[in-house]
Amino acid sequence: MKYTYYGQSCFLLEAGGRKFLFDPFISPNKLAKHIDISKIEADYILVSHGHGDHVADLVALAAQTNAQVIGMPEVIDWAESKGVKNTHSMNYGAQKFEFGKLRMVWAAHSSSMPDGSYGGNPAGFVLETAGKTVYFAGDTSLTIEMKLLADLYQLDYAILPIGGNYTMDVDDALIATKYFECDKVIGVHYNTFPVIEIDTNEALAKFNRENKTLLLPAIGETIDL
Repeated sequence: MKYTYYGQSCFLLEAGGRKFLFDPFISPNKLAKHIDISKIEADYILVSHGHGDHVADLVALAAQTNAQVIGMPEVIDWAESKGVKNTHSMNYGAQKFEFGKLRMVWAAHSSSMPDGSYGGNPAGFVLETAGKTVYFAGDTSLTIEMKLLADLYQLDYAILPIGGNYTMDVDDALIATKYFECDKVIGVHYNTFPVIEIDTNEALAKFNRENKTLLLPAIGETIDL
């Protein structure tokens, strides 16, 4: 499995010959100005909630890639109103797909679309594909529901927001790893805006002291998982 970071909470997972793009927010992000979105390919686009820093490039990339867009019904309704045709609406629960299995899970946050319309409930995802199980928390605070994941899965990686203010910070993310029993974390949702800027060296040191792994790839960087 390969992971490519595009900034904020946008990343691409490549596994089993398929490409999964999450929360496409690239072109408005000044930190990702070197990313050419016209070159991005995807088979699936997974959307955790409706905020602009998660859907800004959704319509354009859905048209460009013809990827199937997966998200809450309200997010899908909004996307379809913008001309997106290849969609699959879900809610909290699990569904089998040709690539494996996908579960939408609870996230403690808010959700509205860029036009102010209702965005439904925010969510995270657990993706099971090509022999790997990856949890993307979406935008969320620390929640006790994360403990359920330890009963349901043996997670290989957790992709967590660490910027604080709107979501978990680094300290909360460390607590979360104990809840769902996964010590390998990829950090997202940090440094894009002043209010979520963090000291990355300090964050790495905190994880290291707990004998846990925090990966912070650069925007545009691809790593093997």
